[in-house]
Amino acid sequence: MPYPRDLLNDHEEIVIEDHPHWLYFLQPIILGAVTIGVLILLWILIEPAGFVTTLGLLVLLGAGLWALYRLVTWRSIDFVITSDRVIYRSGVFAKRGIEIPLNRVNNVNFSQGILERMVGAGNLMIESGGETGQSHFTDIHDPQNVQRTIHQQIERNRNRPAGGYVESTPMPPPPPSVATPAAADSGVGVAGELEKLEGLLQRGTITQAQFEDQKRKLLGG
Repeated sequence: MPYPRDLLNDHEEIVIEDHPHWLYFLQPIILGAVTIGVLILLWILIEPAGFVTTLGLLVLLGAGLWALYRLVTWRSIDFVITSDRVIYRSGVFAKRGIEIPLNRVNNVNFSQGILERMVGAGNLMIESGGETGQSHFTDIHDPQNVQRTIHQQIERNRNRPAGGYVESTPMPPPPPSVATPAAADSGVGVAGELEKLEGLLQRGTITQAQFEDQKRKLLGG
């Protein structure tokens, strides 16, 4: 299932969201395949007794249950890289997880065996400051690309403004135009203009500094 979006921080974006590679199921698959091969070989060569067949079927059943358990576990594992951190969560009923802030990551290494290189899987080691030190993640899809993505997000975090994300706020509206003393003498008295200014100040349309400036102009100061 997808990683819950309500667990993300403000302005945090998911860059990579994944479950383990299908190599996670390799062990029960190998056990099942070997069991079937041995049973077929025994039936061809020596026609095994009933208990041998029963034993083989039990082993095959165990491999199937093991694969089913790993499937349920696989669905519960989230490996997520966001714009701020690396997240690993697992557990069907009881959840456990690791969160590594990108600004605390010191080093990222990956490793791949021959089979892993052929199928595009591998392991990842993230070294960070703090109590955890090193965190190891297995069966990662394309670990080299994951390593590169983590470095890219770290670089973007370093280039982020010191204040972080800043909400854009609208510019305050310009103070309303008021009549100059000459205009006041021609039609509207200074007292009326001062009353209007006080009303604008009380409603918060203009600041105290703007009020004082306009008042000084009206009074000819």
